[in-house]
Amino acid sequence: MTASWIASAQDSPYGLHNLPYGVFTAPDQPGRRRIGIAVGDFVLDAGAAARAIDEPSELLEADTLNPFLAAGRRTWEITRAAVTTWLSDESYREAMSPCLVPRAEVELHLPFEVADYVDFYASEHHASNLGRIFRPGTDPLTPNWKHLPIGYHGRAGTVVVSGTPVVRPHGQRKAPTDAVPSFGPTRRLDIEAEVGFVVGAGTELGTSVPLESFREHVFGVLLLNDWSARDIQAWEYVPLGPFLGKSFATSVSPWVVPLEALESARVTPPTRDVEPLPYLDDREGEPWGLDIALEVSLNGHVISRPPFAGMYWTAAQQLAHMTVNGASLRPGDLFASGTISGEAVDTRGALIELTWNGENPVKLPDGTTRTFLENGDEITITATAPGPNGTVIGFGEVTGRIVP
Repeated sequence: MTASWIASAQDSPYGLHNLPYGVFTAPDQPGRRRIGIAVGDFVLDAGAAARAIDEPSELLEADTLNPFLAAGRRTWEITRAAVTTWLSDESYREAMSPCLVPRAEVELHLPFEVADYVDFYASEHHASNLGRIFRPGTDPLTPNWKHLPIGYHGRAGTVVVSGTPVVRPHGQRKAPTDAVPSFGPTRRLDIEAEVGFVVGAGTELGTSVPLESFREHVFGVLLLNDWSARDIQAWEYVPLGPFLGKSFATSVSPWVVPLEALESARVTPPTRDVEPLPYLDDREGEPWGLDIALEVSLNGHVISRPPFAGMYWTAAQQLAHMTVNGASLRPGDLFASGTISGEAVDTRGALIELTWNGENPVKLPDGTTRTFLENGDEITITATAPGPNGTVIGFGEVTGRIVP
C-alpha cells in the first residue's frame, strides 16, 4: 500500500486509502468555503493543491462538491490518483505542505447542495421489529417488503451538517386513547442511524439505472441520522406515509467517503428468500453489501452498534428501484439506507426498537433513563469499515443536540 510523507496519515482512518471529501472554512479565510480532502490530522485544500503544481481546476475551486460530483466517475478516479501521488511522492512535499490545514482548526460545512432526498427501509430486523410493535399477532413484514426496497421522498432543504442543533418539532399527536388530536412539541423524538449515498453523474428523465451502472452514478458514502417524531408520524402517516414527523431535520456527516475507497469493505448481502424481479436480481453481478460498523452514542454513552453488512436491500438495488420508473438523477441527490438494525438488542438503530416503544428504557451512566430524546440530549453516530491491507476507513461522525 502506498505510504504518505505525512506522518499522521500512517495508520490513520484518514490515510491515503480513504481520502474523503468535504467543504471547510479556515481562520486564514473565514468567509471562503473550500473543497478539502481529509488526510491524517490535516485537510488538504484541494483547489490550492492543484494551483500549487500549475494545474488549476475549476471543479476543485468551487465552494461545494456539486460540480465535481457532476463530472462523473472518470474525473473522480483521475483526481483520486493525482491526490494520492501528491501526498505520497516526496517530490511534492514542498508544493503541498502549504496547502495542508490542521483538521482541528477548520469548520466543516454541508459538503454538497442536496438536490433530492430519498430514505429507504432496507433492514429486515428493523422492519420486523416495528411490525411486531405496531401489528402484534400478524406478519411483521408487509406483503411488498421482500419484493421491492420501500422508500419515501424526504425534504432536501432540511438536510443539515453534523453539529447543527435539532429543534424539537411541533405537530399533531393523537394517542390511541385520545378522542381527538392535540398540537404541540413531539413527546417521542427518535433517531435513525443510517448510511447515505451521494449521487454524482445525473441521468435524463425517462431513463433508469441498472444494477451494473451503480458505480457510474454514486460518488460516495456518508453517515446520516434521519430524526423522527414518532407520535407525529404515527398520526399522519396513513395513507400517504411520512411527512412532518420526518421532514424537520436530517443530519449528515461532513466527510463523503469515495465509493472507490470501500472496495475492501464489499460483502455479499444476506440470502434473499424471495425471488427478486430481474431488475433487482444481483445474484450474478457485483455484490454491493458493505461491511460498515456503526456506533451510536447518547450523551457520550454508547447505546447501540448497528451492523450495515446485514441490510437486506443494497444501495445498488435501491438506486435501480428509485429510477426504474424513469425518475431522473441529479448531482447532489442523496438516498439513505433506512434505519440499520441487527438481530441483537444492542444493535438496533432507533430508540423505538431499543426501548421497545418505551417499555424498556435505556439506562445511562448518570442513573437517568431514556425512552425517547429529551431537550439537551446529544446523539453522535460514528462508523468504520475495513480498508486494504488491514487498514481502517473512518467516516467521521454525525452529531446533533436537541433544543426546545
